[in-house]
Amino acid sequence: MFAKVNLVLWLCLTAVASARWLRPMQLPAEATIAKPTPLPLVIWHGLGDTYDADGMNQTAELAARVNPGTYVYNIRLSNDSDTDRRATFFGNLTEQLAQVCNDLATHPVLGRAAAVNAMGFSQGGNFLRGYVERCNVPPVRSLVTFGSQHGGISSFQKCGPTDWLCKAASGLLASNTWSDFVQGRLVPAQYYRDPEDLDSYLEHSNFLADINNERARKNATYKANLASLAKFAMIVFEDDTTVHPKESGWFAESNETAGTVTLLRDRQIYKDDWLGLKALDDKGALEFKTVPGAHMAISEEVFNATFKKYFSAGSNLDFSSVPDAGGKEVESGLDLEHSWVLVSPTQAGDTARSRPEIWLDL
Repeated sequence: MFAKVNLVLWLCLTAVASARWLRPMQLPAEATIAKPTPLPLVIWHGLGDTYDADGMNQTAELAARVNPGTYVYNIRLSNDSDTDRRATFFGNLTEQLAQVCNDLATHPVLGRAAAVNAMGFSQGGNFLRGYVERCNVPPVRSLVTFGSQHGGISSFQKCGPTDWLCKAASGLLASNTWSDFVQGRLVPAQYYRDPEDLDSYLEHSNFLADINNERARKNATYKANLASLAKFAMIVFEDDTTVHPKESGWFAESNETAGTVTLLRDRQIYKDDWLGLKALDDKGALEFKTVPGAHMAISEEVFNATFKKYFSAGSNLDFSSVPDAGGKEVESGLDLEHSWVLVSPTQAGDTARSRPEIWLDL
């Protein structure tokens, strides 16, 4: 009798204990699940600008406002504004890039980040691409460039009447572009590229010929690093008269004598994939865009769209495909007056595959 009672009691206690341990765990009422934090954002300014200019600071503030929690770092070559501006005209890009690589790798926040996002303005976008290829510590996840000279320039920009730094740089460029003196000291000369004098370019270019992997000996690390990007968005300004040709922002090659522009997908650098651009394109990570306006005339709407699409916490995990423009659908996630819409190859004609995607401002 007692044995049966003890057995029943033991079974009941076992059942109660099992139910207690198997029921789902409940969080305390005050507990919350942390939201994902956006990756840090590094920004490299353009020619004649400074890291602490009002426009740069406003851009950083907007990035943090659109994506709360974003740590923004404006790249600089000196904490002194005048010296930082001078370095956009004069200096050795190989040395400047090595300095930035060290600054980011040893930065107390960026140096400990699993990854960062990057945005470059004009020549700063070209230099950030160089950072990805040569260093990439911390690694860049998404790279966005505005009006950058990825394919090089065939002429120097016009200078303001009292911009003596610009005038001095322009004079040097015109004097002897391929001399060691100019290539080691004049920043724009180091991304100058004349398709009609490629031998001189390949032999003497201090920067662009190397980071574009155009020389006979290819750098496998450059290709692997660039192909590792989750997104590489190249944005060109519709009315850009500063960058010659403006399509250089899409890696295009210009022949001013013949008046022709060869777009990236028709170039050997893409077909033979010297740099990993075709690999990026094949996985849907390479984007060609146009925005309205002159060089570096970026509206707040465009900035908002860029920060939301490429630098939000969600963009670190997933990139949705752009809807076809046939039904006039606007890209998801953008609630703006101006949005980018992709024209499908069937709408653009049989030659669409050989051209960059055409982006319209609606």
